[in-house]
Amino acid sequence: MSAETQKKRIAGFIATEWSRLVGYVRAWISDAADRDAEDVVQDVIEHMFEKADVSEPIADLSAYLYRSLRNRIIDLYRKPKRETELADEVADLRTDFEEALDREEASEAMFEAIEDLPEAQREVLVATELEGRSFKELAEEWNIPIGTLLARKHRAIRALRETLTGGVV
Repeated sequence: MSAETQKKRIAGFIATEWSRLVGYVRAWISDAADRDAEDVVQDVIEHMFEKADVSEPIADLSAYLYRSLRNRIIDLYRKPKRETELADEVADLRTDFEEALDREEASEAMFEAIEDLPEAQREVLVATELEGRSFKELAEEWNIPIGTLLARKHRAIRALRETLTGGVV
Protein backbone atom coordinates (compact mmCIF):
# COMPACT_ATOMS: atom_id res chain seq x y z
CA MET A 1 0.00 0.00 0.00
CA SER A 2 1.41 3.38 -0.97
CA ALA A 3 1.90 6.21 1.48
CA GLU A 4 -0.76 8.24 -0.27
CA THR A 5 -3.27 5.39 -0.08
CA GLN A 6 -2.45 4.86 3.60
CA LYS A 7 -3.01 8.57 4.32
CA LYS A 8 -6.36 8.47 2.50
CA ARG A 9 -7.36 5.38 4.47
CA ILE A 10 -6.46 7.08 7.75
CA ALA A 11 -8.23 10.31 6.73
CA GLY A 12 -11.38 8.38 5.80
CA PHE A 13 -11.34 6.48 9.08
CA ILE A 14 -10.88 9.67 11.06
CA ALA A 15 -13.70 11.42 9.19
CA THR A 16 -16.16 8.63 9.97
CA GLU A 17 -14.96 7.95 13.53
CA TRP A 18 -14.20 11.50 14.71
CA SER A 19 -17.05 11.78 17.20
CA ARG A 20 -16.29 8.35 18.68
CA LEU A 21 -12.60 9.19 19.05
CA VAL A 22 -13.42 12.46 20.78
CA GLY A 23 -15.96 10.69 23.01
CA TYR A 24 -13.37 8.08 23.96
CA VAL A 25 -10.88 10.77 25.00
CA ARG A 26 -13.56 12.82 26.77
CA ALA A 27 -14.48 9.76 28.86
CA TRP A 28 -10.88 9.46 30.04
CA ILE A 29 -10.22 13.13 30.75
CA SER A 30 -13.65 14.29 31.88
CA ASP A 31 -12.15 15.44 35.20
CA ALA A 32 -9.63 17.71 33.51
CA ALA A 33 -11.27 20.95 32.47
CA ASP A 34 -7.99 22.36 31.15
CA ARG A 35 -7.69 19.69 28.45
CA ASP A 36 -9.85 19.52 25.36
CA ALA A 37 -10.62 16.06 23.96
CA GLU A 38 -10.60 17.33 20.38
CA ASP A 39 -7.12 18.75 20.86
CA VAL A 40 -5.86 15.39 22.13
CA VAL A 41 -7.34 13.55 19.14
CA GLN A 42 -5.92 16.12 16.77
CA ASP A 43 -2.44 15.83 18.35
CA VAL A 44 -2.46 12.04 17.98
CA ILE A 45 -3.61 12.21 14.37
CA GLU A 46 -1.03 14.86 13.54
CA HIS A 47 1.65 12.69 15.10
CA MET A 48 0.49 9.73 13.02
CA PHE A 49 0.85 11.70 9.79
CA GLU A 50 4.27 13.02 10.81
CA LYS A 51 5.65 9.56 11.53
CA ALA A 52 8.18 8.31 9.03
CA ASP A 53 6.67 4.81 8.80
CA VAL A 54 3.17 5.93 7.80
CA SER A 55 3.89 4.42 4.40
CA GLU A 56 3.81 0.97 5.99
CA PRO A 57 0.28 -0.36 6.30
CA ILE A 58 -1.32 -0.40 9.72
CA ALA A 59 -3.08 -3.75 10.07
CA ASP A 60 -5.79 -2.68 12.51
CA LEU A 61 -6.12 1.08 12.16
CA SER A 62 -8.87 1.34 14.78
CA ALA A 63 -6.87 -0.50 17.46
CA TYR A 64 -3.74 1.44 16.58
CA LEU A 65 -5.50 4.80 16.87
CA TYR A 66 -7.29 3.99 20.13
CA ARG A 67 -4.06 2.67 21.64
CA SER A 68 -2.28 5.84 20.55
CA LEU A 69 -5.03 7.95 22.14
CA ARG A 70 -4.81 5.98 25.39
CA ASN A 71 -1.02 6.42 25.47
CA ARG A 72 -1.40 10.15 24.82
CA ILE A 73 -3.91 10.46 27.68
CA ILE A 74 -1.51 8.65 30.01
CA ASP A 75 1.25 11.02 28.92
CA LEU A 76 -1.00 13.98 29.75
CA TYR A 77 -1.53 12.72 33.27
CA ARG A 78 2.18 12.08 33.76
CA LYS A 79 3.42 15.33 32.27
CA PRO A 80 3.44 18.35 34.56
CA LYS A 81 0.93 20.96 33.48
CA ARG A 82 3.33 23.80 32.73
CA GLU A 83 0.66 26.06 31.23
CA THR A 84 -1.53 25.64 34.29
CA GLU A 85 1.45 26.19 36.57
CA LEU A 86 2.32 29.37 34.68
CA ALA A 87 -1.25 30.62 34.94
CA ASP A 88 -1.21 29.83 38.66
CA GLU A 89 2.09 31.70 39.07
CA VAL A 90 0.67 34.74 37.28
CA ALA A 91 -2.45 34.61 39.45
CA ASP A 92 -0.29 34.29 42.57
CA LEU A 93 1.80 37.28 41.49
CA ARG A 94 -1.34 39.29 40.85
CA THR A 95 -2.72 38.31 44.26
CA ASP A 96 0.60 39.10 45.95
CA PHE A 97 0.69 42.48 44.21
CA GLU A 98 -2.90 43.26 45.19
CA GLU A 99 -2.23 42.22 48.79
CA ALA A 100 0.94 44.31 48.90
CA LEU A 101 -0.96 47.26 47.48
CA ASP A 102 -3.74 46.75 50.03
CA ARG A 103 -1.17 46.53 52.83
CA GLU A 104 0.55 49.66 51.58
CA GLU A 105 -2.74 51.55 51.39
CA ALA A 106 -3.70 50.28 54.86
CA SER A 107 -0.31 51.32 56.27
CA GLU A 108 -0.62 54.72 54.66
CA ALA A 109 -4.11 55.18 56.11
CA MET A 110 -2.88 54.00 59.52
CA PHE A 111 0.02 56.45 59.58
CA GLU A 112 -2.24 59.30 58.44
CA ALA A 113 -4.66 58.43 61.24
CA ILE A 114 -1.79 58.32 63.75
CA GLU A 115 -0.66 61.76 62.56
CA ASP A 116 -4.16 63.10 63.25
CA LEU A 117 -4.15 61.91 66.88
CA PRO A 118 -3.63 64.43 69.68
CA GLU A 119 0.08 64.71 70.46
CA ALA A 120 -0.08 63.04 73.91
CA GLN A 121 -1.95 60.00 72.52
CA ARG A 122 0.30 59.77 69.46
CA GLU A 123 3.50 59.85 71.59
CA VAL A 124 2.34 56.99 73.84
CA LEU A 125 1.15 54.91 70.92
CA VAL A 126 4.34 55.38 68.90
CA ALA A 127 6.59 54.76 71.91
CA THR A 128 4.86 51.54 72.97
CA GLU A 129 3.86 50.03 69.61
CA LEU A 130 6.53 51.18 67.19
CA GLU A 131 9.51 51.68 69.46
CA GLY A 132 8.66 48.79 71.79
CA ARG A 133 9.13 50.76 74.98
CA SER A 134 7.39 49.77 78.24
CA PHE A 135 4.85 51.86 80.15
CA LYS A 136 7.06 51.73 83.23
CA GLU A 137 10.00 53.14 81.28
CA LEU A 138 7.85 55.91 79.79
CA ALA A 139 6.26 56.77 83.15
CA GLU A 140 9.70 57.25 84.71
CA GLU A 141 11.11 59.20 81.75
CA TRP A 142 8.07 61.47 81.21
CA ASN A 143 7.12 61.71 84.89
CA ILE A 144 3.52 60.67 84.11
CA PRO A 145 1.58 57.94 85.96
CA ILE A 146 1.27 54.58 84.17
CA GLY A 147 -2.54 54.78 84.42
CA THR A 148 -2.53 58.04 82.48
CA LEU A 149 -0.32 56.51 79.77
CA LEU A 150 -2.60 53.46 79.54
CA ALA A 151 -5.67 55.70 79.20
CA ARG A 152 -3.99 57.79 76.47
CA LYS A 153 -3.05 54.66 74.53
CA HIS A 154 -6.57 53.26 74.93
CA ARG A 155 -8.09 56.51 73.59
CA ALA A 156 -5.57 56.53 70.72
CA ILE A 157 -6.45 52.97 69.69
CA ARG A 158 -10.18 53.68 69.92
CA ALA A 159 -9.74 56.81 67.75
CA LEU A 160 -7.72 54.84 65.21
CA ARG A 161 -10.40 52.14 65.02
CA GLU A 162 -13.12 54.70 64.47
CA THR A 163 -11.08 56.50 61.81
CA LEU A 164 -10.01 53.37 59.93
CA THR A 165 -13.38 51.59 60.05
CA GLY A 166 -15.43 54.65 59.23
CA GLY A 167 -16.96 54.87 62.69
CA VAL A 168 -17.96 51.18 62.83
CA VAL A 169 -16.29 49.68 65.87
